[in-house]
Amino acid sequence: MALDLDQLVTDMQTAATGVLQTDVTTLRGFTQQQLQAIAQQAELVSTGILTKQITPATQEFFLDGLEDMALSFAKTLRGLLMVTIEKVWNAIVGVLWSAISKATSLVLPVPVMNS
Repeated sequence: MALDLDQLVTDMQTAATGVLQTDVTTLRGFTQQQLQAIAQQAELVSTGILTKQITPATQEFFLDGLEDMALSFAKTLRGLLMVTIEKVWNAIVGVLWSAISKATSLVLPVPVMNS
């Protein structure tokens, strides 16, 4: 039995879309919440600087805190994206191996991406 390339492409797209629809919602919610918190902190810092509640002596401390928040956000987002990439890869490889198994009547073990 030959592979139906059009169907294989459709199946891979469906598998990837299924993963992304779920994970994009998770990422979007996380991103929105974290960026709002960082923006609020930036507003507090800028207000503190303007009202002199944050002095030149403590300004660097508060700005470093904002940098740390941004770095933590970026690292967490990177981790979430890597999980999503792995899920998409696993879904597409699963479709490919299944199609080849059906076409050849062989039982192929599906590889799993090791993070």
